[in-house]
Amino acid sequence: MKIQISNLTKKFGTSTVLDNIDLEISSGMFGLLGRNGAGKTTLMRIIATLLTKNSGDITICGMTVENTKDIREIVGYLPQDFSMYPSMKVYEAMDYLGVLSKIPKQKRQEIIPSLLGKVNLLDYQNTRVKALSGGMKRRLGIAQAIMHSPKVLIVDEPTAGLDPEERIRFRNLLSEIAKDRIVILSTHIVGDIEATCENIAILNKGKIIYKGKTEELAKLAEGKVYTVTVSSEELDKFKDKYKIIAMVSHGNNAILRILADNKPFEDAKVCEPTIEDGYMLIMGGKM
Repeated sequence: MKIQISNLTKKFGTSTVLDNIDLEISSGMFGLLGRNGAGKTTLMRIIATLLTKNSGDITICGMTVENTKDIREIVGYLPQDFSMYPSMKVYEAMDYLGVLSKIPKQKRQEIIPSLLGKVNLLDYQNTRVKALSGGMKRRLGIAQAIMHSPKVLIVDEPTAGLDPEERIRFRNLLSEIAKDRIVILSTHIVGDIEATCENIAILNKGKIIYKGKTEELAKLAEGKVYTVTVSSEELDKFKDKYKIIAMVSHGNNAILRILADNKPFEDAKVCEPTIEDGYMLIMGGKM
């Protein structure tokens, strides 16, 4: 199982949203990271055959993306703005979507309870969709996206707005699903990528500015991350001079985590870099 993208370009009018994208995605969890508006959703929608490209080539599990019908049979998609028949009960909504997907009744009766169990919603099968929490609705979205056993699952900003516990539950669910298929996680939340993805690509203004192992992204910032303690009076000077990644107030002082090419002063302590540090370094330190 593999997705191969070569020289992909997408324009809306005179605006280039994706600019000569080259990317190879294999089985397991793959992270697509970038700011809002970087082009992530456009790329996901092209892979899911919901948008057409201007130029370039995409093959998904050996089939070109132009084979819309065949591609849709092997791709599941959970959009950021997912919504699902709010007045229906959970089981009813899943069953109706199964009908639309032309899944036979007997098979629906077998797979729907199994899917709801996998996403921990079996006890809520008689609950109306509108009564579910945000995290439950996202998990229901995953269940409907994998109902037809796709080889590729695309999830766009799935944890935005979720509380920490639900975010962890959702990430664990995606990791489990990725054991036997390609799962593409598109997000601007670095922590989601760090916790789940071995491989990653970073999009910025429609261009790929990094692709490779997630752990290698952190290594890019090795020897460039420091913690320093400064007084409140010195803080503004530091903001102007250094790329501040994190700041914690401590009485009249502030403890800063900064990016710097060289040790800023004697008391600064070098830190073990994280994925977020590498991301901020690549993005120029500006979020």
